[in-house]
Amino acid sequence: MKKQFAVFGLGNFGISVAITLQNLGCEVVVADGSMERIQEIADSVSYAVKGDITDPELMHSIGTRNLDGAIIAISENMEASIMATMLAKEEGVPYVLAKAQNEIHATILRKIGADAIVYPEREMGARVAKNLVSADFADWITLSPECSVVETAVPKKWVGRTLRELDVRKRHDVSVVGYTLQGKTEVNPDPDMPLQEEMILILIGTNLALREFGKE
Repeated sequence: MKKQFAVFGLGNFGISVAITLQNLGCEVVVADGSMERIQEIADSVSYAVKGDITDPELMHSIGTRNLDGAIIAISENMEASIMATMLAKEEGVPYVLAKAQNEIHATILRKIGADAIVYPEREMGARVAKNLVSADFADWITLSPECSVVETAVPKKWVGRTLRELDVRKRHDVSVVGYTLQGKTEVNPDPDMPLQEEMILILIGTNLALREFGKE
């Protein structure tokens, strides 16, 4: 079943997150007060609607109760950002990620229920979107439109087994190129070394293969 997200606010950040989520196979609803922005993105997402994102009726009409998450992608209008975040949580959205203008704004957003805060000046919208879809990955870095590097905890069923035994490349079409343990990163890991629960593996592969791996 496809994950479903709503993006409220279509500045550069909101558009980037929405299109990336859609390209990752999600169903994406976007809402913004500007018809020009709605028309710009309408063909690239599942559904686009013009409306006041602080209006409870809008939140209710787009089926927020069925969403996996909502992205409140506005910060310049702090009042609208806070209201939209509060409404999304009241509607029962399980995961609300909100864009913050500064630390004070972020503190308020957290107090009213935001599950995560981002500062787009520090994070790219596409990277945020990929981490939303692949919650099991600690980080996702795009190398090209087709290929990425991710960090992930060692799957429980892999603990105590070796990379040679697991044959990760053949079975999952991704490569383990390194790991981090106790703050130290090692590249080209020994294929005969038993994997430890505390390790963070560094994987490289196509985006499709990595997403399939993340579902395991």
